[in-house]
Amino acid sequence: MAATGVCRSDWHAWRGHDPVALPIIPGHEFAGTIAAVGAGISGWQIGERVTAPFVLGCGHCEFCGSSDAQVCPDQQQPGFTLPGSFAERVAVPRAQTNLVRLPASVSFVAAASLGCRFATSYRAVVTHGAVRRGQWVAVHGCGGVGLSAVMIAKAFGARIIAVDRSAQALDAASRLGADELINATDISDTAAEVVQRTGGGAHIGVDAIGDPAVSAASVSSLRRRGRHIQVGLLLGESAQTPFPMDRVIAQELAILGSHGMPAVDYPAMLDLIASGALDPERLVTRTVGLDEAGVAMAAMDAPTGPGMTIIEPSRLG
Repeated sequence: MAATGVCRSDWHAWRGHDPVALPIIPGHEFAGTIAAVGAGISGWQIGERVTAPFVLGCGHCEFCGSSDAQVCPDQQQPGFTLPGSFAERVAVPRAQTNLVRLPASVSFVAAASLGCRFATSYRAVVTHGAVRRGQWVAVHGCGGVGLSAVMIAKAFGARIIAVDRSAQALDAASRLGADELINATDISDTAAEVVQRTGGGAHIGVDAIGDPAVSAASVSSLRRRGRHIQVGLLLGESAQTPFPMDRVIAQELAILGSHGMPAVDYPAMLDLIASGALDPERLVTRTVGLDEAGVAMAAMDAPTGPGMTIIEPSRLG
């Protein structure tokens, strides 16, 4: 392991919102070099720089065969169903299907920021949202997921309206290119404000938090034929979140989930990073050693600043 991200999904599992079988080692966003190659694996060499998506598809089912390994019914996930990457080494089963080579120009820290938040946002905005130049993208929540969505949508020429309760988070969104900022604490109806500022509503709305009120506001802020992408986790009681379905039907809106990104889709994203069109390392605000991983995750009990924390195991000791 060269670098691994501290993600809110790890925190959800640790807090029991997304139950996992204990004991477990957290961590699912990672990058490093191959230290050993298992039997039956070909085309990979010790020392190669690699990353992997957080969903490890089986490689054999109809979904993996259709390049949709992120919804593989026999998927495995480091940090949730397998020992994760808060470690000096991590095993990646099904490596033939799931390993991704890193371009030499993409740092380990940048690659570790991709596995969950950035890659999920990329799939949300580019694949599900089908973003086009000049369209309005409303990003609700400007943490690691939301800021990734801002950066990606901007790189594709979209206009961005960022919504958050934190002035610090909105400042970060502005630095990444957001055209309009809405402080949700100052607005009684954020959906109406988005509609007004975008001249009829957003083409794409992203709930990057995982909150029933936020997801409903995102749907309500769309223009006709708009697309809402649910990226933030809705867990526990929120798993049965209602949406304004009268509006969905009358205006032919789409509601889509985004659950990671398969390995086969990584090269297009990595090409944009290697070219400089995307720079996920700008989203990394803190790096810590492996011995600080628990403290970094526990800090998510309270609101944290914008950006991502990355663990570098080599810092230990």
